[in-house]
Amino acid sequence: MQTKVIGIVLVIIGIIMIAYTGFNYVTTETIVDLGPVQIEAEKNNFVKLSPIIGGVLLVGGVLFLLRNKKSLS
Repeated sequence: MQTKVIGIVLVIIGIIMIAYTGFNYVTTETIVDLGPVQIEAEKNNFVKLSPIIGGVLLVGGVLFLLRNKKSLS
C-alpha cells in the first residue's frame, strides 16, 4: 500500500516538473537608504526545474507502481 502512494506521488511530481520548466517569484530590494528616503526595486527571480529530473521521477513512480502490482499477485 505504501509503495503505491509513493509511486503515485512520484508520478504526479514528475509530470508537473516536465510540464512546467520553472516558476517566478518577486522580491523587493532596498536600493537606496538615506534616512527617511528609501528607494526600493522589485526583482523577478526565476527558479528553473529540470525536465530530466521530472522524467526520472516519472519513471521511478511507474516502477514503484509496477512493484506494488507484482507484490499483490
